[in-house]
Amino acid sequence: MGKTSRREPAAKLSRRSFVGYVVGGTTLMVAADLTLGVDPAQALPIPSVPQVPELYDLNDFLTHCALPTSGLVGITLDAQGDAHFALPRMEVGQGITTAMAMLVADELDLPIERVHVTLAPARRELLFNQLTGGSNTIVSLYTPVRVAAAVARKALLDAAAIQLGALVDTLVTKAGVILAPGGASVSYADVASAAAAPATKKVRVRLKTASERTLVGTPQRRIDALDAVTGRKQFAMDLDVPDALPTMVCRAPGLNGTARSVRNQAAVTAMPGVTHVAVIPTGVAVRARTFGQCIDAVRALDVEWTAGTVPGKNADDIHRELRRAELPLVVPKLGTTSVDGAFTFHFRSGSALEPNCAVADVRAGRATIWGGLKSPIDAQSKVAKALGLPQDRVTVNVVQGGGSFGRKLFSDAAIEAAHASKAFGVPVKLMWHRADEPRQGRVHPMATSRIRATVLAGSVISFEQRHTSVPTDFTHGLGERLTAEVAALPTGLANLGFSETIFLLTQELPYNFGVITQLLNEPDPAPDRFNTSSVRNIYSPDVATANELMVDQVAARLKQDPVAFRRAYLKSRVVKRVLNRAAELGEWGKAMPAGTAQGIAIHKEYKGATAVLVEIDCRPETVDRKVRDAVTGPRVTRATVVVDAGVVINPEGVKAQMMGGFSDGLAQALTYSNHLVDGHFLEASWDNSAYTRQWNVPFEFHCEVLDSESREPGGVGEAGVAASMAAVACAYARATGTLPTEFPINFRAPLHFEPKSFVPPVPESPTDGLRHTF
Repeated sequence: MGKTSRREPAAKLSRRSFVGYVVGGTTLMVAADLTLGVDPAQALPIPSVPQVPELYDLNDFLTHCALPTSGLVGITLDAQGDAHFALPRMEVGQGITTAMAMLVADELDLPIERVHVTLAPARRELLFNQLTGGSNTIVSLYTPVRVAAAVARKALLDAAAIQLGALVDTLVTKAGVILAPGGASVSYADVASAAAAPATKKVRVRLKTASERTLVGTPQRRIDALDAVTGRKQFAMDLDVPDALPTMVCRAPGLNGTARSVRNQAAVTAMPGVTHVAVIPTGVAVRARTFGQCIDAVRALDVEWTAGTVPGKNADDIHRELRRAELPLVVPKLGTTSVDGAFTFHFRSGSALEPNCAVADVRAGRATIWGGLKSPIDAQSKVAKALGLPQDRVTVNVVQGGGSFGRKLFSDAAIEAAHASKAFGVPVKLMWHRADEPRQGRVHPMATSRIRATVLAGSVISFEQRHTSVPTDFTHGLGERLTAEVAALPTGLANLGFSETIFLLTQELPYNFGVITQLLNEPDPAPDRFNTSSVRNIYSPDVATANELMVDQVAARLKQDPVAFRRAYLKSRVVKRVLNRAAELGEWGKAMPAGTAQGIAIHKEYKGATAVLVEIDCRPETVDRKVRDAVTGPRVTRATVVVDAGVVINPEGVKAQMMGGFSDGLAQALTYSNHLVDGHFLEASWDNSAYTRQWNVPFEFHCEVLDSESREPGGVGEAGVAASMAAVACAYARATGTLPTEFPINFRAPLHFEPKSFVPPVPESPTDGLRHTF
């Protein structure tokens, strides 16, 4: 008989006992293995009463997808004993590089300034573990990063024990130094080389408890704050790529129109500074010595355009399409026992503060891209397809970005830059004009939400919601994940489309309202009519606003106080905690002058919960106040935000995210939208887009981060938007006595701006560089 190999018994690990690897090589490289004990067949059945996210939500799915390659996310120690971590996510201002540095520094006992976090380029071997979205970064990387740091610390201790002639258990690590009982010590730099393993080996480590940490959970300033405020932080347009000159695209007057021909290409090419002009799939690309010269050339182009994808269409046309496509409500309308509501949410731009941009260098048989990309593997694939190259011949470098809000999940600028560089045969530094963003960029889709709550014998016995939306584009890598990992989805979701699946994985109404049904329909009369994206918090702001307004209506029908009603019907302890604390801090129920009111709303998502209480002033003297170049209207004067985000890495970072989320919700409730008229959007820059400005923010803003009962972190990047928008809407309804049904509330008001021209598509280039911020 042949030799029988001995089978290693299955590892048994405690809550804080994990397995990792010291990866073979000349430097110390470590990684975590979180796949032990995971049985893909252990999918929980979905009961009929709890909603899907109560058992398995989008964060569970994203973390599941990241799990198989978690061992490829590692930490390296250099000869100086400093730690280096190439983060497979994108920093867009949300503070994840700081949070990761804190996790590594804490577990490794290293000063945070000696932890260097960079952004990893596209790594195909990571599969579904390199997408920044769904507020999932901390949730999915919290354990792998700590395990990797703990493995590194153990390797250093083992090497130091040999060098110091001491038992490992007697050694202590502190601030990058290993101390022996007799006073002898070595630095991490002294033993980093010896700690490197010649071959990969499995090791077992114990993670620190909460009481053993010194950084996690404490307020910390951003590690990139100084670079940001001094102008040293590098964004895509700051990169010095040899011979990459400014490039812009002349775009069609109609949404998604394309160029048939250029009538004056030779004349434009001869303009000062212009080096190249070429038609690309999205318009006419122009390369010049300066961006100002690009703008001049774009304005001079005489192009024959196609009509676009929605010629002649207005917002009301799209709204009628949505209303016709609404799924029917099941429970019949029963007189006074039914409480009905119908709401409309208009298009709004998903533009970030940083313009859409990328650098591309396409040469024979290869391409290199630099850009702010939250799904770089998907970008790599799409660029390769656009250029007709194998994917491994495209290098994608991820650069920090100035905001995203879901926009940078898409690689539109990178693909355009690649097309332009290929057409020109030279590198390009492509940037969208501000006018391009709201007109041809990604938008949050228009949607309607129809709701019927049924009240019987003083209780809510059913709550139905039918959400109907222009299709949301999920072809940025998440859709591919859903296809590849369909077996991991709860029963009943495997046969749904991308949008319906994501809707059901994210939407939860945390009330005991009897039979609850929330359904999505996204009619698609013609594919790709609108450029949409999963804008920050995806469906939740609209869905939650409609829900919370109806919760107030039901409470009024039952003659109950809105907070008392919510407290009685909420089924989630964590939501009750944030609700009660917000009501206490915000002084719910205090006397308010006529024309002013309080509003409160809750939202449960991302493994946590948020409650927001606002005070709004809708008196004529406030609504009609005059501020130069401003959109005024109702004014939120005070806001209180309470969040339970599970284990919090950096409380200051959470508060910053809540403030940003509140600003989003405030704008979406009152002022921020895109107006579709005659086949194109009228807004053409930030000065047209009525986003939250200093004259609209509350005089008083307070955010409290609760000490959570959870042992795991939640997501915070999007957690503040939905409850904020809903609270503002509820306050407006109470202050005016009118239920708002169209958002933003000022959508039907006269335009506050004179629409910019569509031909030429961009304003003149500035001459002084100071007074013109388009």
